[in-house]
Amino acid sequence: MLTLPQAWAEQATANDVARQANNQTVTHTASAANTMDSTVDNGQAMERIAVTGSRISRQSMETASPVTVIDADTIRAEGYQSVDEVLQAQPAMAGMAVGATTNNGADGIAQVDLRGMGANRTLVLLNGRRMVNSGSGADSAVDLNTIPVAMIARVEILKDGASAVYGSDAIAGVVNIITKKDFDGFQFDINGGATDKGDGENVELSALYGFSTERGNYTLGLAYSDRQGVMQADRDWVPPGASSFVPGGSLDGKVRDGDDWVARSEGYDYTEESWLQTPSSKYSVFANALHEFDSGISFNGDLLYTKRQSEQMMAPQPASVMLDVCDDDTTSDCITLTEQMLIGGITPDEQGRVEYRRRMTDAGNRIYEQDTDTLRVSAGLSGQLDLPSVMDWELSYTYGNNSATTWVHNSINATKMAQSIYDSECSGSECSNPWFSGEPLDPSIINDISYLEQTEGGNEQHIAAALLSGELFELPAGMAAFAVGAEYRHDSGYYTPDPVIVAGDGTAAQQDPTDGSYDVISVFQEISLPFTDALTGEFALRFDDYSTFGKATTWKIGLTYEASDELMLRTVAATGFRAPNVSELYGGNSGSYDYLTDPWGNEEDAQILVNYTSDADLKAEQSESYTAGLVYSPRYLDGMSVTVDYWRFKIKDAIARLDVQAGLNACHGGDTSACETFNIGPDGNLTNLTNPLTNVGYQDTSGVDMNLLYVFALGGLDWQVRNDLTYLLQFEQDGVDYTGTIGGMYGGYAKLKNNFSLQAGQGDWQLIYANRYIGAMDDINYGDKVDGVLYHNVSARYQFNDVYSASLGVKNLTDEEPPMVASGNEAGTVPEVYDTIGRQIYAGVSFRF
Repeated sequence: MLTLPQAWAEQATANDVARQANNQTVTHTASAANTMDSTVDNGQAMERIAVTGSRISRQSMETASPVTVIDADTIRAEGYQSVDEVLQAQPAMAGMAVGATTNNGADGIAQVDLRGMGANRTLVLLNGRRMVNSGSGADSAVDLNTIPVAMIARVEILKDGASAVYGSDAIAGVVNIITKKDFDGFQFDINGGATDKGDGENVELSALYGFSTERGNYTLGLAYSDRQGVMQADRDWVPPGASSFVPGGSLDGKVRDGDDWVARSEGYDYTEESWLQTPSSKYSVFANALHEFDSGISFNGDLLYTKRQSEQMMAPQPASVMLDVCDDDTTSDCITLTEQMLIGGITPDEQGRVEYRRRMTDAGNRIYEQDTDTLRVSAGLSGQLDLPSVMDWELSYTYGNNSATTWVHNSINATKMAQSIYDSECSGSECSNPWFSGEPLDPSIINDISYLEQTEGGNEQHIAAALLSGELFELPAGMAAFAVGAEYRHDSGYYTPDPVIVAGDGTAAQQDPTDGSYDVISVFQEISLPFTDALTGEFALRFDDYSTFGKATTWKIGLTYEASDELMLRTVAATGFRAPNVSELYGGNSGSYDYLTDPWGNEEDAQILVNYTSDADLKAEQSESYTAGLVYSPRYLDGMSVTVDYWRFKIKDAIARLDVQAGLNACHGGDTSACETFNIGPDGNLTNLTNPLTNVGYQDTSGVDMNLLYVFALGGLDWQVRNDLTYLLQFEQDGVDYTGTIGGMYGGYAKLKNNFSLQAGQGDWQLIYANRYIGAMDDINYGDKVDGVLYHNVSARYQFNDVYSASLGVKNLTDEEPPMVASGNEAGTVPEVYDTIGRQIYAGVSFRF
């Protein structure tokens, strides 16, 4: 599964390989450090390598930080369609990161959530350098859809705080995506699949071409992928929806029944028009170049461009307007309550208004479309300086740009809708307002009040960096290695909603524009000291100066101790920070329909409008992280390696929105401060319900990772057994314990998550069985038990000859249905946590010349 430098691989026993694979991974540096270094035992040269989580190139893969590696063969064998699917299947992931099954509000974005600490607290790198935030505009994290699976050589997940090395956003850890390079020849791949129910089809076509010269290697790739949708109504386990917004309209909760107005007794089933898996198409071009000049200076660069066209679909707009009721003093537009309305119990509120609700089926479904373009170019020059000792240097520049246009078809202008209702008012017993008739509306009315909503947005990033590394001096146990560098980064973002939405005239929530930028200057240093042959210390220190909140200093201390040839102990203590991003600092107020339970019982629906606010005076988050563990490779069982790591992350001054549900419950219980914080009015009036963005939040999470890898030969076959387990001890945020809970807005923190795989093969063929377990949880709002689930996957791969290979597999072999979650956010469950698509069959063919 891992590609080791050849010189290393030739010396390693099966036991060594297992230990290294389960402990660290190898990242070939694209600088002078990628050349062969000094001669080692047996006259062989060992390549200097850079390990994710450190900028020091070294000859050993042993460091204090735990790293998980997923290589290209594993990605293909397990049928992953996207990078986010690869990552979110790992036990170390928690929470509810958005992806292909997020139909409401994600704009087609896919993200990763390491430890469940939030997507904006996991730093995403591409070939060791930052990736631009991307999505629909002023985004706080990387849209993983911008990185095609076809270009990936491997994915490295650093499960340790790394702000002292990489700066902001690495509080929870780092995902480093390494692209294919050093490639010779031409390769064409076709991969695709579908569910056993005949929907959810997906296909990926990719081509890779590379050639080498005496000066370097040059690689170019193209990729196209298309994913079809799955409707909620096409899965019989999806419970019907029951929205209070009904096609014929309701007034003050009453509906028309002949000449009478009666209490609404039925809801609208919105699942018939909602995606369970959203459609998406992506077009990508990527390239890598390594070139060495006569002067000994090397050039390394990579380019990535991705166009994403995606779609979500929801039921027709649920439109709500407050209508003024005519009285003797009314001089403006108003409606007259008829005798039948008054008999039916329709009465104005204290402001003389009644609410009119209507499911706008006459206009058609809400269709959300996105067209995004993301460009990322990174280039560097590297070489060596002949100082008292040979030093490696590198200068690099990285540019990223993301732009997006999004549309919402069949949106409704609430101001025009209210005016249409007023204009339809008439007097006399023979006159009837078409809005109150319970019948479909005339197309002329729909044409007047509906519109195409359009939003523009984008992100831009510039990074200039310099790095000097090498060996400082010799200690009795070996050379002291170091890295020191500086970096300048400029980030900007904007998001411009449709003018109707900005003006607050839409039936969708009002939103203000976002536009802003910031700069940061950073200096950093690392040093690795071999105190003894067994004990090595790793120390990092970083200073950042932001144009927004000011300065931040972070540090990291790591120790590794080779207790014996079989046992290594490791520990890391570190501080971290996360700078407030553009949307958090400059984001305009916006509305969000959150899944909540009204403890007063005033609201008719589970989705309640919440006003989200930002704050230009936010401070940086601060964190502390600690990991301690061991790597054990017993001599008596050659080829086995076991790792156990305890981890804990604590964040203070967390930039977070508060838990509105907890606030509602506290206010209902008599906590007046909660009522004030969330703008809850008397008797549970939620008209101005607000969720502020503040620095008062905190997170405290801890757990244990256990990993086992066993590589052996038996019965003429090569076997590999792998097991990755994460046991969550605690996840507490802002005074609420989310450990072992799940819900529509917060949760997804199973105490136990486990991945197991058994691989057998010989020569040209390989068979894999894998399963993934998500433990039982409690519904965070209702306390109901949500059962655990076990998914089974099988796959096979065969290499026909040097040119052709093929693969075939089945995901969710037993077609497990997702557990029902009463307070879930879609289809009666939480699609971001569970498999909602069902059994999927996939296959692929590869041609290499």
